[in-house]
Amino acid sequence: MATVRQFQVTFDCADPERVARFWCEVLGYVVPPPPPGFASWDEFDRAQPADRQGSAFACVDPTGVGPRLFFQRVPEGKVVKNRVHLDVRVGTGLRGEERLAALEAECARLLPLGAVRGQLLLADEFNESCLNMQDVEGNEFCLD
Repeated sequence: MATVRQFQVTFDCADPERVARFWCEVLGYVVPPPPPGFASWDEFDRAQPADRQGSAFACVDPTGVGPRLFFQRVPEGKVVKNRVHLDVRVGTGLRGEERLAALEAECARLLPLGAVRGQLLLADEFNESCLNMQDVEGNEFCLD
């Protein structure tokens, strides 16, 4: 039998803490405690060499079920569509107008956080409706 492995999802970005805090709000995740010996992440960050300060941040599922999200600063900006994206499951089990209302309500919650609305894809014979969006740095995700 194959070994099931835990994983984290890593985002390349310009401002790791900003993007991580956005995703904390989207998913109900939290910032993990700072490393031992540090009272806060700011204190830990100030202890790093200047070129490493602000270079990474993370958030975790407080229930321990979902994967850790890790955000790392990279020098290049985003230039093309993501090949992998997150589907945020807000309409699971819902159909028709009820599903569309759930997608729209979540979209309305995320817009003030810096999300950008994309295209609404309506249900067809194979797929339920979903709403394409972007996070605060343009990474695509779907409300599903």
